[in-house]
Amino acid sequence: MLFAASAPAASPSARSRGLWRHRGFLRFWAASAISDAGSQVTALALPLIAALTLGATPWQMGVLSAAGSAATLIVGLFAGVWVDRLRRRPLMIAADLGRALLLLSIPLASALGALRIELLYVVALSAGVLTVLFDVTYLAFVPTLVGREHLVEANSKLEATSSAAQVAGPGLGGVLVGALGAAHAVLIDALSFVASALFIAGVRVSEPAPTARRAGVASEIGEGLRLVLTHRILRALGGCSATTNLFGRMFLAVYVLYMTRTLGLGSIGVGLVFATGGVGALAGALAAGAVTRRLGLGPTMIAAQLGFGLTGMAVPLAVLVPRVALPMIVASEFGQWMAVTVYYVTAVSVRQSMIPDRLQGRVNATMRFMAGGALPVGAIIGGALGGAIGLPQTLVVAEFGMLLACVWLVLSPVRALRALPTPDLARDERAPA
Repeated sequence: MLFAASAPAASPSARSRGLWRHRGFLRFWAASAISDAGSQVTALALPLIAALTLGATPWQMGVLSAAGSAATLIVGLFAGVWVDRLRRRPLMIAADLGRALLLLSIPLASALGALRIELLYVVALSAGVLTVLFDVTYLAFVPTLVGREHLVEANSKLEATSSAAQVAGPGLGGVLVGALGAAHAVLIDALSFVASALFIAGVRVSEPAPTARRAGVASEIGEGLRLVLTHRILRALGGCSATTNLFGRMFLAVYVLYMTRTLGLGSIGVGLVFATGGVGALAGALAAGAVTRRLGLGPTMIAAQLGFGLTGMAVPLAVLVPRVALPMIVASEFGQWMAVTVYYVTAVSVRQSMIPDRLQGRVNATMRFMAGGALPVGAIIGGALGGAIGLPQTLVVAEFGMLLACVWLVLSPVRALRALPTPDLARDERAPA
């Protein structure tokens, strides 16, 4: 049965040989890899359906783009409560199967001649809600699956696979869209979620029983918020991520315009830049474990954030040397994605390690809410600044903001963090009232 009772996890001796020999992790990794690859197809196919098949206006394209990202703000905090109240493996399976059914409605509607832009809005928003639920559950489940001692290794492997999908996925998606048509290519992503659900169903791990809850939803959300805002390490990690996202989205709001209008790059050059970012992310995921072992967790995060901001400075400076603008942009894209991925792998591992199991869902949801909520604000500021002070100048402001994100880390106990903290630290490191 899909929700069969789970058996004990792999023994510590099996884990000591590495996670590639951990059968539960291998199934989980396979589920993640398959759904990551499938999602790249939909990321390309949905806007193509809207633009080419349905003749969407710019406003409709904007609404479609916003529909998926709005889910974090709508249900992000509530998702954490559900994750902490329920067993996590069945929740991930249900989210996968729900996304598969939603995506199947697109090729079905196309076959029946009933495909409309409103359906794409509903699918994007609803699938986004289930993706938020899955992602929060996923982050809370990994510590139970692999144990605290293997968190950096697990997150590095999972992020490396996601980055590889980012590199290869757009090309694969383009081939499938060309061969099957955009609407029917979405069927591939639907099937990938079914496959992911089946692999997760095969994971055998003993989950702690959810703690009985007597408080209301608002009270439980408040518990997660209070912990993040009063705990010095969590507050620093949340502030750093939110600041990075705010200024990063300011940067992205005008990035393509800068490359095409200011530097005169064509579609091939822009595509090369973005593909290089995926390669950099893959390199960062592969390097994260070795870097943290050499430098320690806190110094790694600070160095990664500094590297993220400094390498990005090459982008606005490229306007001064147009002959080598493209190599500068490509090198910057690689360096920034490599640095931010090292930071992400390390920060998530620290967070997962230090939070008690009963709060994993709510803390991860709060962090996602803080970081995700900064994205639309940054996009609006970036667009306004681009028109007011110019594209290169806006990029400089954004890069300085991303560079300053590391101040959250430097002025917190993160700077002294060398090894993964224990859940007990969550009680010991509260900020004074």
